[in-house]
Amino acid sequence: MVNKKEIVNQIRSHKQNANLNFKLKEDAQRFTKELFATLFNFPNNLEEDLDRLERLFEDLVELACWELDKKCSKVWDDYVSELPEILRKLNLDAKAIFTNDPAAETIEEVYLAYPGFYAIAIYRLSHALYKKGFPIVPRLMTEYAHQVTGVDINPGATIGEHFFMDHATGIVIGETAVIKDHVKLYQGVTLGALSVSKELQAVKRHPTIENFVTIYANATILGGETIIGEHSLIGGNVWLTKSVPPYSLVSHKPEILIRELEKK
Repeated sequence: MVNKKEIVNQIRSHKQNANLNFKLKEDAQRFTKELFATLFNFPNNLEEDLDRLERLFEDLVELACWELDKKCSKVWDDYVSELPEILRKLNLDAKAIFTNDPAAETIEEVYLAYPGFYAIAIYRLSHALYKKGFPIVPRLMTEYAHQVTGVDINPGATIGEHFFMDHATGIVIGETAVIKDHVKLYQGVTLGALSVSKELQAVKRHPTIENFVTIYANATILGGETIIGEHSLIGGNVWLTKSVPPYSLVSHKPEILIRELEKK
């Protein structure tokens, strides 16, 4: 017969982190969804929404701020004052998507249906908290967006205005990547790090993409010293670990072999 009490004791003995509460993950996801709806759902009552968001934020402080003096409880006032500027940037992102994608028939379609827009929206909302040093919640927000859209943007990345991700799914943008204005990424692009030791985590490990660069599907660009010069075009499936000057065209030519099979 199963000794339930003994099993419980054994499981309890292996639990190692007293701060680990999965309610934090659930509440961070709810906060993320409420933020998005507050900014973009036109019929919303904004005063009521902001009051509700503040209460949700207070719950996150209780779960995520493990220091006794709860210093991060003071973040809300600064954060909420940044929402109008975040919304301004997101409207530019939506416009960039609408302008660059011939398949987009209305701007409303972009806000409602484009995974790339949802991913950049949650990134911008989380990045503001990341810059204030609010613990773990920014990462939970972008991981929620990753789960929903297939786009993995670390909240520490720096992304300029008029950002466009076509199809979006599979894009990975690392923590120290810098993306300037009017950049276009296609699906599957990775802006990642070369292998570095844990001790170098504070070093810039991911590339810099200058203004007006387009990077096509499944290109991989690695390294903190790698800079893609402005107005460059990076072709599909390119693997880059070194910088390219402005106005570069970088392409990848795969070798495809075709032979006739023996007929039976």
